[in-house]
Amino acid sequence: MAKRIIVQARGRGGPRYRVRRQAFSIRPKYPQNISGEGIVMNIINSMGHSAPLAKIKYDKGVFFMPAFKGMSEGQKIVLENGEVSHGNILRLKNIPVKTTVYNIEARPGDGGIFIRSGGNSGVVTRISEAGVFILMPSKKEKEFNLNCRATIGVIAGEGRFDKPILKAGKKYYMEKSKSRLWPRTSAVKMNAIDHPFGGGRGKRIKSKIAKRNAPPGARVGLLRPRRTGKQK
Repeated sequence: MAKRIIVQARGRGGPRYRVRRQAFSIRPKYPQNISGEGIVMNIINSMGHSAPLAKIKYDKGVFFMPAFKGMSEGQKIVLENGEVSHGNILRLKNIPVKTTVYNIEARPGDGGIFIRSGGNSGVVTRISEAGVFILMPSKKEKEFNLNCRATIGVIAGEGRFDKPILKAGKKYYMEKSKSRLWPRTSAVKMNAIDHPFGGGRGKRIKSKIAKRNAPPGARVGLLRPRRTGKQK
């Protein structure tokens, strides 16, 4: 009797493939309007994030943000208007060149989207009348609006890839905490009954372009690719 392939099983949404809501119950982002000072109430280990999260209390309530390297409980941070110091949240137009920043907004008021993983940071390279240019962790420059907010410093959690993963079980539970499937089996190594790319002796890879009207079990590989063939 045939069984569902991985694509079908994940689409069905069983317990094994379902997202753990507890891991993503905290959504770190800036509030719409913040000013004055904030106090670090607690530093939380969230399984759904690669960096520890800081619980910040301010005059209108609390919010969560990725903790910076060297943050401690009870520390005060300045919101919106203040000096350039680690943990302070400022507008990009008020941040000088060569300053390290993280948790940058894509549009003013969206709460922060860019540079949020552990150990990462960006550097302000130049400021113009049109926008602020930041050197991203990918070594590419990106332009941002002058009124976008960012946090000064480097995100905590650096060096998490330095410690080797010696056991397969540890990797399994690490990925499971973020609702990721691991280990992943190559499709061409499966039997023909388990995947459209399976079967055959050796790696004779079939076409990876799924047909436009293919059923869910056959919609695997590349879906509506922009181009095919070897790139020169």
